[in-house]
Amino acid sequence: MKHSSLFNTIQLWLKAHHGGTGFRLLLLSALVGVVAGSGAVAFYFATNAVDHHLLGLVGAYHPPKEGSGSMALIPQVDSLQMNVSWLLYLLPMVGGLISGFLVYRYAPEAEGHGTDGALEAFHQRGGLIRGRVPIVKTLASIATIGTGGSAGREGPIAQIGAGFGSFVATRLGLSVSTRRILLLAGMAGGVGATFRSPLGGALFAVEVLYRDPEFEHEGLIPAIISSITAYSLFGAVTGWEPLLATPHFRFDHPAELGLYLVLGLVCAAFGVFYVKVFYTTRDYFKALKVPAWLKPALGGLLLGLLAMAVPQVLGSGYGWVQAALYGKMALWVMLTVALAKIVATSLTISSGGSGGVFAPSLVIGAMLGGAFGALAQQLFPTLTQDPQAYVLVGMAGFFAGVANAPIATLIMVSELTGNYGLLAPLMLVCVVAMIALRRTGIYEKQVIGRSDSPAHFGDFVIDVLEGVRVTALVEKGRKATLIPAGMPLPEILHKISSAKSAYFPVVDEEQRMVGIFSLNDIRRILNEEIPPGLVVAGDIATRQVIYTTPDEHLPEVMKKITARNLEEIPVVQPDQPDQVLYMLSRQAVLAYYAEQVEKTRGLYSQS
Repeated sequence: MKHSSLFNTIQLWLKAHHGGTGFRLLLLSALVGVVAGSGAVAFYFATNAVDHHLLGLVGAYHPPKEGSGSMALIPQVDSLQMNVSWLLYLLPMVGGLISGFLVYRYAPEAEGHGTDGALEAFHQRGGLIRGRVPIVKTLASIATIGTGGSAGREGPIAQIGAGFGSFVATRLGLSVSTRRILLLAGMAGGVGATFRSPLGGALFAVEVLYRDPEFEHEGLIPAIISSITAYSLFGAVTGWEPLLATPHFRFDHPAELGLYLVLGLVCAAFGVFYVKVFYTTRDYFKALKVPAWLKPALGGLLLGLLAMAVPQVLGSGYGWVQAALYGKMALWVMLTVALAKIVATSLTISSGGSGGVFAPSLVIGAMLGGAFGALAQQLFPTLTQDPQAYVLVGMAGFFAGVANAPIATLIMVSELTGNYGLLAPLMLVCVVAMIALRRTGIYEKQVIGRSDSPAHFGDFVIDVLEGVRVTALVEKGRKATLIPAGMPLPEILHKISSAKSAYFPVVDEEQRMVGIFSLNDIRRILNEEIPPGLVVAGDIATRQVIYTTPDEHLPEVMKKITARNLEEIPVVQPDQPDQVLYMLSRQAVLAYYAEQVEKTRGLYSQS
């Protein structure tokens, strides 16, 4: 009740405020940023605590630490061997067991890397994320990462922020388009805070949606506001130093761009291999005849076996990147870790474990770049200015290729290292890797471009439908299945079982529409522990009915359908909006649109 009162107060204030819709959206973005930053802080300390007690104290695993304060403590790494406890190799299995139980018991959509979940919510579900998903994702990811799983923090924290943005928009009754924007703001806040990269986090949220070089420009300013807010809160608590310390790299040798070009192609080739291994492993685990909640534990067991040979694959791996940036790792060690990290990440996340792919991808790219730089120095000593610079550039190039997000990645890597001296090679390698990997990516839920996203369907059909009224589609309409307001749930289920509609107008005793409900509303009620006999149609229906009239133009209808993510809309009498004539479906409008497109093409070809 307190939460409802709070959101009602916020809703009334927003409606009464005279700052305009854009100003209110910025205020909500800042609010989302506060929660995303708070979530990032809590996730940071919780993960570090579990990591310290389990990997450090139980497993005696002490990899190099990231950050400037650790540089004097990093030894030369010429071997893969480490002095650890044998218990270390069992910890990933324990983490997988806990993660699998949490995810598959409470929120199956929280499996894998959370960024894909946020992308799917944006494109396919109108920005809706179940309230429990971020919570389950957080706990499962802490279990996975804290026990040595090869996963990153950006996926969980992106889903935490995105989930809160979706929650706020839903509770305040905002439009679907606004909910999508606040979802992006939440993603930006979480990523920007976690990686101490406010600009990179904002750009990542609006760029990662598409495989083509496009941005969700409507969400950019809210994403920036949220990211600044979250980053400021996170920095005030954890400190302002960049995540990784680097030497003072600079670029003043243009001939070296040839080597960087080759590095971009190498990053693309390894990116293809990485994506193939990742999803082949996923398909293998899906085909296993094992309970789903046990699969992450099996992946953790296999990861533990791999760690017996290459213990560097455990955990985030940022410490090893720190060592490579200062030339503390041998060429063959870096190449081995890069290949083993690909397998380790696939075993952790593709088995159903919870965590992000950003951090492992950075480690793979850094090791790959470091090995390339060391080899280039041996083969072309006069051309290679600083072999350690290739660690930083490889880190950005590899992820830019597999994520199809070159702009955000080069900014994020520059911010998380505090080093802007390599912008030219960073730009070259990121763009080359992205172009070479154009149709391959680690994020399955990316769509090619804005025109391929259901979120923007209404933006691209207006021209063909311009001037056409609803009455032109009267033959494509369906007879409405009217449900009396007092009809109990069992009778409702019987009546709609043979109906072809997805939405059902609720009418009073005089057959006047007083509300409407959908099949999804029925499913929601069935999932609640309420005796069916106590539920009537009037309880299920929403009173705010979105409807159209025969005289309304189809572009306006499409805007209504798209804004609310509807499948059907009632057509009513113009002078009596409570009298339903028939139901018009999204598919009917699409079919009419396709017919008009074909006619237009036919006329064009004849001319």
